[in-house]
Amino acid sequence: MSEKKQRSYALEVSLIVAALIGAFLVQELLNSTNDPTVPNIGSDGNVLTGDSDSANDSEVNPNETASKVEKVPTEYFPNLTDLASEPDWKQLDSFQNTISKEDFLRELDEVYTIGGTWKKWIVVAGDHALIKTHAQDLERTYRLNFLTNTDPEPSAKEEALETAKTVETVKYWRPREDIKYSDESLPLQGVRIVLDPGHIGGSYAKMEERQFKYKETAPVQEGNMTLMVAHLLERQLKVLGAEVELTRSTNFPVNPHRVEYYQNYAQAKMTFKKDIVTPDTVERASEKLFYRAGEIRERARIINNEYKPDLVVCIHFNAAGSSQNVLIPNEHLHMILNGAYEKGEISKDDQRFQLVKKILQRNHSEEVALNSSVARALTIQTGLPPYMYEPNSKRAVNVNNDPYLWARNLVANRSFDCPVIYCEPYLANGVDSHARIQVGDYEGLRYVNGMLRPSIFREYVTAVTEGLVNYYKQREISE
Repeated sequence: MSEKKQRSYALEVSLIVAALIGAFLVQELLNSTNDPTVPNIGSDGNVLTGDSDSANDSEVNPNETASKVEKVPTEYFPNLTDLASEPDWKQLDSFQNTISKEDFLRELDEVYTIGGTWKKWIVVAGDHALIKTHAQDLERTYRLNFLTNTDPEPSAKEEALETAKTVETVKYWRPREDIKYSDESLPLQGVRIVLDPGHIGGSYAKMEERQFKYKETAPVQEGNMTLMVAHLLERQLKVLGAEVELTRSTNFPVNPHRVEYYQNYAQAKMTFKKDIVTPDTVERASEKLFYRAGEIRERARIINNEYKPDLVVCIHFNAAGSSQNVLIPNEHLHMILNGAYEKGEISKDDQRFQLVKKILQRNHSEEVALNSSVARALTIQTGLPPYMYEPNSKRAVNVNNDPYLWARNLVANRSFDCPVIYCEPYLANGVDSHARIQVGDYEGLRYVNGMLRPSIFREYVTAVTEGLVNYYKQREISE
């Protein structure tokens, strides 16, 4: 073979090899379903590739703890919320004589219920309330005695002090004034915070209906974005002195059970309600029990029994509508406090118990203060207007005439016993936020949508941090 032919042959081989490599890389890119700017995060904190976190995997859940795990019930009870067990009303004994009748009624009427729906379940007398404890047996009640003597005798004072000590063991969270700190440069010193990145994300995003793909852009998965915010926020809060835990640190569920564990319960519930029972309908119902009720119940168990924080920050991105083909021009934000229990919700024994427990623990006043502070910071950072519920809404109550604060009874803000900051900023399918999400996370500023601005994730982190610092820095420094 001549030297010229040898060079030509070598060139052809090189071009073929290059073409094969290029084709392989293009195919890999096309096969990828994860947003490259909002990756799935594995148990080691690194980005997962391929199908290593498949929703159908039976591998060990890296989020799972070795502590007590609730079994999945197989029998459905109409007087209880999905998967709930009968509440222990004796837990409220330590709150006897700790709240006035006026305070109790005010929170019932103005915060926790709409239109007096509580009156079927709670009878208020002169110095006590009788609370129906079993929807299937209305004769069974719990007596709650009100605080009636504002100037007790010495013996009663001693008894009140003992009661207060007992309450502290039941109510694990501390209001701001009870959290001591000694270093002005650490405004969050001593504050126990749990960050709850909403949803799961990753390969579970489609199942939990938290995945949005607009035209040819990368898919937006809320669970991935909330986790990114949580990791960034965790580092920032720790620098400022806070003690921080996450309910999840990966795109794996915290729930140790899988979808198939819920099939017996799903079928029992559907049979009771006379729904159509087929393999497909049972499968879908089981999925919802898995990622909604089961997942949040397990997070609540860990928060209430293990972490016992002073507050939980629930991190979410809002969305509007259901179309994958439209981006929403007008975005907004709001904060969701626990309250506004609907007629069907207060009829559930476990939800009625949680409602009374939150009133007795004085959650609302602390939630208002915390959410107000974070809402102000989010408004300054994002410039977003408030979301407004429909007038005379049956599912939400405005709080303190603040357009950014709304009370709603969600599984998370009800199940977590401590005050909850529940954030719903941006629209993941909004014109501006979607463009910013596509750019991904970055340090410093970039010119996006005609403005110099930080990444949407770091803007979120800055706002929550500022809100918390503005609230807790008002404490007096202890010696």
